[in-house]
Amino acid sequence: MTDPSTHASRLPADLLRARVAADPSRPLVTFYDDATGERVELSARTFDNWVAKTANLLVDELDAGPDGVRRAVLVLPQHWQTAAWLMACWAAGVETEVVDPSAIRSGDGTGEPRPSAEPYLLAVAEEVLDVVLGGELARQADAIVGLSLHALGGPLADAPPDVTDYALEVRSHGDRFAPPPGVAADDPALTVTKVTLNFAGLVRAAGESADKWGFDSSDRVLVAMPFATLDGVLAGLLAPLVSGASVIIQRNFDKTQMERRLALEHVTAVAGLPGRDDASGSVRRLA
Repeated sequence: MTDPSTHASRLPADLLRARVAADPSRPLVTFYDDATGERVELSARTFDNWVAKTANLLVDELDAGPDGVRRAVLVLPQHWQTAAWLMACWAAGVETEVVDPSAIRSGDGTGEPRPSAEPYLLAVAEEVLDVVLGGELARQADAIVGLSLHALGGPLADAPPDVTDYALEVRSHGDRFAPPPGVAADDPALTVTKVTLNFAGLVRAAGESADKWGFDSSDRVLVAMPFATLDGVLAGLLAPLVSGASVIIQRNFDKTQMERRLALEHVTAVAGLPGRDDASGSVRRLA
C-alpha cells in the first residue's frame, strides 16, 4: 500500500524525489524487448539521473517549461526511455500526450493527438520518424527530437537536419535538475484518450490506483500496456513509483517466455497480459 505521506505530494517530481531519498539503489524500472533480446535495469537513482538529463535538455535547449513551450507530444512505444521522458516533461512543467507508434503506422487516425494552436515539442521513435516527418504533426511542431531507442545508446541512423538527436544531445546535460519556478499543481500534466489531468490529479490517480491494485514495496509488476493509455501510465510508472514497487516494462512480448520471466523477475502482478481467468489484460495479482 502507499505511504500516506505520498498523498500529500502534488507533483510527480515529488514522488520520484521521495523514492530516490528512500530507496535509491533498488531497481525501479526494468525493461525487456523480446524482439531484440534487450534487458535494461535502472535503479531509482539511475532513472532519476536520466530524468534530470532529459529535463535539462528540454529546458536548456528546447525552451520548455512554464515560461516557454508547455506541451510535448511523445510518439514513443512501451520503453524505459518513454517513462523517463514522461517524468522529465512533468519535472519541467510540460504537459504530455503519448501517441502509440503502431497507431501512426496504421494511418487510421486513431493515434492522432488533440488539435492545438499552442506550440509543442515532438519526440519521435526512429522507427516511425519518416512517417511522422511527412505529416501535419511534424509541420506544426516547435521542435522535433528523434529517439533511436538503441540498446547501447547509439544515435539515429540518419538524423534529418531539423531533428535533435536525443542520444547525442542528452549526454552533455547534467544529472541534477532544478525544477523551474511556476509549476503549479493545477497545471495540465497529461492528456490521454481526450481527457486531461492536472499534476495534482495525476498524483492522486497514482495513489488511488496503487491502493486499488494493492501495490507495495514488495511488488514486481510486469506491464505490457502502452503509455498512450491512462492505465498504461499508472501501472507502468506512477503506481509503482508511489507505492515503492518495481515495474518491468515489456515490449514485443514473447509469450513462450512468460513462465520463465515471471519466475526470474519474481513478478507479483501483471498488466496488459490476458490470463486464463481474465481476458481483459487489466491489472491482476498472481497467486
